Amino acid sequence: MSAQDRPLSPATRAAQALGRIDPRTGAIVPGIEPATTFARDAEYAARQSYIYARDGGPTVEHAEAVLADLDGAARAFAFASGMAAFVALMETLAAGDRVAAPQVMYHGALAWLKRLAAGRGIGLDLFDAAADGALEAALRPGETRMLWIETPTNPMWDVIDVAAAARAAHGAGAILAVDCTAAPPCTMQALSLGADVAFHSGTKYLGGHSDLTAGVLSLAQEGALADEIRRVRTLMGSVIAPFEAWLLVRGMRTLFLRYERASATALSIARRLEAHPAVERVRYPGLPTHPRHHVAAAQMTGGFGGMLSVELRGGFAAARAVVCATRVFVPATSLGGVESLIEHRRAIEGPDSLVPDNLLRLSVGIEDPEDLIADLEAALSGTA
Repeated sequence: MSAQDRPLSPATRAAQALGRIDPRTGAIVPGIEPATTFARDAEYAARQSYIYARDGGPTVEHAEAVLADLDGAARAFAFASGMAAFVALMETLAAGDRVAAPQVMYHGALAWLKRLAAGRGIGLDLFDAAADGALEAALRPGETRMLWIETPTNPMWDVIDVAAAARAAHGAGAILAVDCTAAPPCTMQALSLGADVAFHSGTKYLGGHSDLTAGVLSLAQEGALADEIRRVRTLMGSVIAPFEAWLLVRGMRTLFLRYERASATALSIARRLEAHPAVERVRYPGLPTHPRHHVAAAQMTGGFGGMLSVELRGGFAAARAVVCATRVFVPATSLGGVESLIEHRRAIEGPDSLVPDNLLRLSVGIEDPEDLIADLEAALSGTA
């Protein structure tokens, strides 16, 4: 095999957006097609399957092709937000179906699951993601239709073994859907580990610049589930818009570099904070002290990401003081952008949250690591 014939790596394919050079102009940056409707040909047939923008279009299709390639998926669907994607997947459930999910997970998704359980006749079985055997115990063979997991979980960063979860789900007659927002395809291939659906909040690492909202469902197989998701997305009108799809492609071109930098810096910060007198606990899968570090190391092969949480010795008051004292870390909600964010998560989730009230969630960006460490140490100095 010659050097030119060797398969390109995922990082190269992402950086070149699958090599989409405009054949007319030679432009190396993909263009945007903003049209909402598409003229039929002289025989009144659809041109290239494009009819109306609620079904998608050329720019959306390009983004989905890059996403499917990254995830190793048979089909990827792009949505206007992460929650739009999550809701579309849950709309494939029928009354009487059951879902098993972690008791601590992204609070918006958990709130929607509780809404389904309260008003739609969908059973909900929550489990402790940190407890051995809890996931398996939550499954009801013949009744559980879907096992939904996050790994690492937000904001506790517990690690779930995707391959083991897939075996458990399939053994119970359920499908496995994995929220890969904190472990994007540059580090974890959920579908190759046995998942049926990989979910991403594209707003986060995939977009990577805090300037778009997007959601993704990548499916291991075409078939009835893919057909139903497409139908739900069209009926709900929740497809991503062309400009946001273009921004998503732009973000994915630098995903591997950004994630690598964020992972390296987050590990440095986690190591430094583990020894800080004001810190009670650091939650980061990249630390050998994490109870499932070995699982994370096996399935997150491209780094452990930029997300970590710290629990402070001074409780709620100390957490509030630190989150208000940083100058480089920005006090804002979200994650996966180029800028570093800090958040008092309990204040965001509200009084029903199971998150410790002394927990701060950090999203590490691509700034100079020493600037970030110095900023945190300065903010912590008044609480030690």
